[in-house]
Amino acid sequence: MRSRYVAYALELEPYLLATWHPTTRPAALSFDKEEKSRWLGLTIKRHEVLDPDHAIVEFVARYKIGGRAYRLHETSRFVREDGRWFYVDGDIKD
Repeated sequence: MRSRYVAYALELEPYLLATWHPTTRPAALSFDKEEKSRWLGLTIKRHEVLDPDHAIVEFVARYKIGGRAYRLHETSRFVREDGRWFYVDGDIKD
């Protein structure tokens, strides 16, 4: 999760797509916004291993766009295949 946060902050699309599970991965990501996001921090709230190949991570990521602060609170699902963890999807919380 931490590496994906850094990849979002640095807009490293190839890394994000490579760590996204093929069944849910988009074809591309769009970082071409007029106003860029400025990422401010990541807090891991909870990490739970469900079995050897499935885990969830609950996190809060803080960022600003155009001087306005936002937060993304999500519980993400990950799966391990061939020894590598992949982001599958997540549920956004209010």
